[in-house]
Amino acid sequence: MVEDEASGEDRRIHERFETRIAVDVHSDRPSGDHFLFAYIENISEMGIFVRTDDPLPPGTEVTLRFTASKSRIELDGCVMWINPVRDDGDNPNPGMGVRFESLSPEDREHVVELIRAVAYLND
Repeated sequence: MVEDEASGEDRRIHERFETRIAVDVHSDRPSGDHFLFAYIENISEMGIFVRTDDPLPPGTEVTLRFTASKSRIELDGCVMWINPVRDDGDNPNPGMGVRFESLSPEDREHVVELIRAVAYLND
């Protein structure tokens, strides 16, 4: 790593909040539809970290479906990076970082409301 490079957390523009929300992940990959049931481990205004032992490849377009505050939320996103399961077991947090894509004003408001609720519960 170059000394001037900022760590991942230092580069983040939007604060992330820890949570645990069940999420269904759907992708229309060239190899066929892919469905994954996983958990959102943290969330920000621009994306989420999905905890899973079976992360999808970076660049994969996904649809995320989850329930928060009694509302069903469906958002589109793109897998930006993965933290794969390692054979040596030296990875306690496998999963994938998903950036939200093309949020409507209504979707953005749902995400912001969810973040406020998660932040309040974490205080």
